Amino acid sequence: MSETAEIDESLYSRQLYVLGHKAMLRLQTTNVLISGMRGLGAEIAKNVVLAGVRSVTVHDEGEVQWGDLSSQFFLKESDVGKNRAKCCEPHLAELNAYVQVASYTGSLNEHYLSAFQVVVLTNSSLDEQLQIGTLCHSKNIRFIVADTKGLCGLLFCDFGEEFVVSDPNGEQPLSAIVLNISKDNPGVVTCLDEEGHGFQNGDQVTFSGLFGMTELNNCTPVKIEVLNDYEFSISDTSGFMAYENGGMVTEVKMSQTFSFKPLSESIEDPEIVMTDSCKKEQHKTLHVAFQALHNFVQRTKRLPKPRGEDDAQLLIEIAKQIPWKCPVNEEVVRKFAFGATGDLSPVNAFIGGLAAHEVMKACSGKFTPLRQWLYFDALECLPEDASDCRLTEETCSPRGSRYDGQIAVFGSAFQEKLSSQKLFMVGAGAIGCELLKNFAMMGLATEEGGNVTVTDMDSIENSNLNRQFLFRPRDVGKMKSITAAEAVRKMNPSLRITAHQDRLGPETSDVYGYQFFSKLDVVFTALDSVEARVYVDGCCVEHQKPLLESGTLGTKGHTQVILPFLTRSYGQVQDSQENAFPLCTLKNFPFSIEHTLQWARDIFEQLFKTSAENVSRYFQDPGFVKNSLKRDSAEALGVLEEVYDSLVTWKPNNWTDCVSWARNQWERLYNNNVRQLLHNFPADKVLNSGKPFWLGPKRWPRPLNFDPDNATHMSFIEAAANLFAETYGIKGTRNHQEIAETLKIVIVPEFTPKSGVQIITTDDEMKEATEQSVDDNRLEEVRKKLDTLQKVGIFKMYPIEFEKDDDTNLHVDFIVAASNLRAENYYIPPADRHKSKLIVGKIIPAIATTTAAVVGLVCLELYKVIQGHKELSLYRDSFINLATADCFLFLPSAAPVHKVAGLDLKFTLWDHFPVHGYRDDTEMTVEELLSHVKKNHSLEVTDLFYENAAIYLSESKNREERLRQRVSEAVRAATKKEIPETLSVLKLIANIEELGLDDKLPPIHYSFRKAKPE
Repeated sequence: MSETAEIDESLYSRQLYVLGHKAMLRLQTTNVLISGMRGLGAEIAKNVVLAGVRSVTVHDEGEVQWGDLSSQFFLKESDVGKNRAKCCEPHLAELNAYVQVASYTGSLNEHYLSAFQVVVLTNSSLDEQLQIGTLCHSKNIRFIVADTKGLCGLLFCDFGEEFVVSDPNGEQPLSAIVLNISKDNPGVVTCLDEEGHGFQNGDQVTFSGLFGMTELNNCTPVKIEVLNDYEFSISDTSGFMAYENGGMVTEVKMSQTFSFKPLSESIEDPEIVMTDSCKKEQHKTLHVAFQALHNFVQRTKRLPKPRGEDDAQLLIEIAKQIPWKCPVNEEVVRKFAFGATGDLSPVNAFIGGLAAHEVMKACSGKFTPLRQWLYFDALECLPEDASDCRLTEETCSPRGSRYDGQIAVFGSAFQEKLSSQKLFMVGAGAIGCELLKNFAMMGLATEEGGNVTVTDMDSIENSNLNRQFLFRPRDVGKMKSITAAEAVRKMNPSLRITAHQDRLGPETSDVYGYQFFSKLDVVFTALDSVEARVYVDGCCVEHQKPLLESGTLGTKGHTQVILPFLTRSYGQVQDSQENAFPLCTLKNFPFSIEHTLQWARDIFEQLFKTSAENVSRYFQDPGFVKNSLKRDSAEALGVLEEVYDSLVTWKPNNWTDCVSWARNQWERLYNNNVRQLLHNFPADKVLNSGKPFWLGPKRWPRPLNFDPDNATHMSFIEAAANLFAETYGIKGTRNHQEIAETLKIVIVPEFTPKSGVQIITTDDEMKEATEQSVDDNRLEEVRKKLDTLQKVGIFKMYPIEFEKDDDTNLHVDFIVAASNLRAENYYIPPADRHKSKLIVGKIIPAIATTTAAVVGLVCLELYKVIQGHKELSLYRDSFINLATADCFLFLPSAAPVHKVAGLDLKFTLWDHFPVHGYRDDTEMTVEELLSHVKKNHSLEVTDLFYENAAIYLSESKNREERLRQRVSEAVRAATKKEIPETLSVLKLIANIEELGLDDKLPPIHYSFRKAKPE
């Protein structure tokens, strides 16, 4: 496929932000073979098909067995006895209409394999791996081996002698502000950046927007040598002009070439990527254990029996005979042997996600490939007590059940425990779909008493289909939660699942309150909003429920285990506030494309949304002017003048007026305003400190002159004129020739910069300016003008809501043109539409491979939670970056312990004082509650609060009256509102005399009525 071929951006939009167009096009020219269609092979195939390669052929000579259903989500019980590849083919083909899917059941010979660019083996003998690996290496076919056995897995990659990677990490190129460049050999570049420039030795950079030393502007890439966090040296600059000010230095991504050893050589001296810093020696032992297992199977024609002591001992002996430079951990080999027949969906999801991403690297030539081995185990999922009597050869033996692959590892009793779990999952998008798939395979909530509740208020869009595995084209427009529930029931008809369409927040606390949370075992978040995650986390802390949190951002992903009394909560380590740019930077001193894009987004809101909304309010609300005058005077004047301008100064009568308005807006934004700024702050402006005003982040701008032959200039005019016309209900046109002809008759007034105009240079100045009152006469004058207009009658305007996903509405067109013109003002490199849309639309890049891997890891933590592990050292948080083949598993942070000064009281965020306040049909009084707390916790409560209301104050005049009231009566009296019927527990905050300013007691959870039956 040529690089001019089309890509379905409505389907691949989120993936394109990860791969880019060139890599995506290369992906679409690649034929992939995946051999072995048990759970791991299905996971890899699913992700590769969703990714959009040209063709995927699945190969398997074996038949479906009962144990396959433990993790093979494409198979049904009726498929037992049929060929695995044939059964999978139609399901894979349904995932992506752009991918050719075929099945193959014959032998893998040289002639057949030559048709593929990538070959993946998932269920092969070591002899077959060595034979095919040697063949692929000789023919430059990318070769991958992936395998899982119970709680252990491996991944191996061989991409040939010379594998060229166009972009090693997929990150946006680094950039920094230039503060100075010396005339020297070598020249030293000093950067202005609070956190340093971020470059590394050997990086190549280019410069733009320099005043002085212009020889470097847009030069060929220059290799650098880092001197410190803020300086680096470049080539000889002694013969260049002297540097004056301004400029940016930007990293240039350079390709890298990697060389791989074939499997036959690498297996003897492996380069192993560690996934868990606590298990370095375990990973080395697994390299031998997997080889020993191949030998065991060759001898016995079978895998070791689940929990078979004799088989485990034989595997240990075989492992000890394999030449290896490191000591073999016999206990690890024993545990490996005990679960080797196991087939676990979470392990397959993790290894399968990683393997599928390596396939994408092999196809696209983007991102750093795995070098060359990766081993993984989650053996800590097993019971804490190694001698647990529930794990025997009998309890782990096959039962002819779809869960045999899981029973082989954890035993039948644990499977029963899984079946009765009550889970709550918030979000049914990409992560939610993968979680539900794993739940179904694991047999969660499949018996009486078990249930999965999933809630999501969104409907399915076409772009979801590329990564939200449970949805198909026919589902577009349907609710995610309902559709996901229906799809996963087909995978496992026994799954008990309830679909809601609620947003979890204060407004639904009557639905998701104490009664709901008290019945849950575990909560999952599958959200893309930090704010929503923090809210769910707060609910789990309040109700003391485990929370398993996960998220992805392109090739990066994380998991976090949040356990009552053991770990920190999500909210303790997250900041839900988005970083905001300083207003003065956006308004007058931008120095990055992010600044100009945010500025353009703000201009869009001002011109096409807020002004129209205020006009509508002016006509519809008789008190609009009066209410506006209650604001601070500067804000009130701005709103009222905007309304007057929209109705008089700017109001168009026809399309020509709209073009005229757009042309004058262009002049105001990109010429007049900049000329006024330069008038106030000329090039030689010096601060009181003696330093130049235009230095560092303050970039010397230039006014632009309108050019009708400039595509960006005309794009602004076309978008602005049409959007302006739309707000007034006037029909526009996108005929470029017609717009150009209209521009010829537009009058653009001459502009002369004025003295005395105040321009804000810092946010502090901006704050002071807004706090200063404006001339009351101006306000009164505008008010009188509007009173006169009011008599004219009703006038309607149409506010425009910014919509990034409709490429025909000109919204993104306006943003891109407006931003890049401002970038040109300030010598900032422009951004293409793709990058601009990503930033201004706050789009989260996403790809199915990362989602699968992250969900696999979080479901492994679920095993531990259900096992009831008490030791924090057995749990893992994680961070992965598939672009660089990095995977870091680490111990969760322990819950901080707080101590109240002067009291022998220690507690964590998870603690509270439970009080059962009702007996028979009566309820505690406030006095009885205080006595209860004193008696049981030795605390003398002085004040008691509910939400923001004081229900008891020891120094108040109504103290005695409140003491006699029932607690719920006191709450009603203090809040002046009724308590919802669904609420049975009140969260009360107590104060005591001993509390310091920074001290805070755990809340009192006061049960005042019996929970309402569902």
